[in-house]
Amino acid sequence: MLRIRSKPVRKVLVWQVVVTAILAICAGLLVGARGAASAALGGSVSIVAGLAFAIVMQSSDVRSADGTVVAALRAEAIKIGLAVILLWLVLALYKDVVLIVFIGSFILSILVFSMAFFVRDV
Repeated sequence: MLRIRSKPVRKVLVWQVVVTAILAICAGLLVGARGAASAALGGSVSIVAGLAFAIVMQSSDVRSADGTVVAALRAEAIKIGLAVILLWLVLALYKDVVLIVFIGSFILSILVFSMAFFVRDV
């Protein structure tokens, strides 16, 4: 079973899920089912990419400052690459996407992930 050891990352992933759910509900009320699905897909892309980042960082062997920087750069590259691939897949396969809702949900979810820096690891 996968368990993310970092408390800030776990907390931020939960925040991403909550924000995505709220956006999906709001988009569903304003735009309909297509809007709700678009918001859920946009947030999900960011959640999956953030989860991949956490897994790569957790599985990295970091014994020095150099190793930490290399692991963080590798994890960020995987996160960005996976996000680009998932964004492309959604846009290519889901023809009824509400683009503004999809991109807005993705951007907001990515911003939430960046808040991990401010979460205390206590």
